[in-house]
Amino acid sequence: MTLQEAYNFFESLKIETTKKSEIRIYEKFLHILSELKNRDFTTDEIQSIETELDSLNLKSNPENRKKYFGKALHKLNEYLKSTFSLIPGGYYITYGIAIGVAFGPVLGVLFGQFFEKSLGISVGISIGIVVGLLAGQYLDSQAKAAGNVL
Repeated sequence: MTLQEAYNFFESLKIETTKKSEIRIYEKFLHILSELKNRDFTTDEIQSIETELDSLNLKSNPENRKKYFGKALHKLNEYLKSTFSLIPGGYYITYGIAIGVAFGPVLGVLFGQFFEKSLGISVGISIGIVVGLLAGQYLDSQAKAAGNVL
């Protein structure tokens, strides 16, 4: 499946559905495909991307479209990240916040020694989110400067 065929396919899916959650996934696909069309790739790289699109088996008619195309979108993003170092916008911010939330309670336990335990944990999570957000913004800005953001 070529990039243009995939773009047309998701345009038609977007038009025929009324579910907002499905439309969001189709719009993400359309954004990625349009960005890929605008980039300068060699013929081998384009062929590689089109082979990956074929392997996603997008033309199948799944029962749960949102789930199926959500997984296909995730696989395409992982492929683009591992092969071409291309990431979607806000990629590192998302991971930074998740890591901040995960390690925030550890900071909260440390702060809980000085404050109430519940207050310490909430402060720790807040600090973790802020640190993760700042680290993610920094990494996203570096990726954008390098031209690796879709």
